[in-house]
Amino acid sequence: MGITRRKLGAGASACFGLTGCGFHPVYAPGSKGVEGPAELGLSQINVALIPERSGQLLRDYLQQRLERAGGHATKLFDLSVSFRLAQEGVAISRADSIATRIRVVGTATWSLISLDAERRTITNGLARSIDGFNPIDLQYFYSDLQNEQVQRRVAEALADQISLQLATYFNARPLPAD
Repeated sequence: MGITRRKLGAGASACFGLTGCGFHPVYAPGSKGVEGPAELGLSQINVALIPERSGQLLRDYLQQRLERAGGHATKLFDLSVSFRLAQEGVAISRADSIATRIRVVGTATWSLISLDAERRTITNGLARSIDGFNPIDLQYFYSDLQNEQVQRRVAEALADQISLQLATYFNARPLPAD
């Protein structure tokens, strides 16, 4: 029991020690409990339409993350996202040369564009996610379901990456207060 308490004490002091080196949570509130720079910046982003079903999924996940703080803020930015999914067989059966494992790679390039008259690009970035599934012979319906689930996971992972990249940007360059 003494060892466990020592481990807990060491873990707690390590967490408190992080604040001394400048670490703070990305979504930490600002002074007096108001929105922090990340939440404020994210809530002012409008996500532009992304074509195709997988693009719609990505847009929905992005909107959920960006509008976490309320979503009623005045929109100052457009988020333009170009999204691509690629599939490749990575495990091929020797007996019949059929893929037994499909890798799905999602790539999203994004740009944050101001909604002022200049429509200038504020920042941009890239997000990438990889997932996969095992198609089962002659089970087309099951394989389609697996493919759809993988596309959802990839879109969700990309939305997490993009929103974190944007939050990091806004924390480093807070918007001026109204």
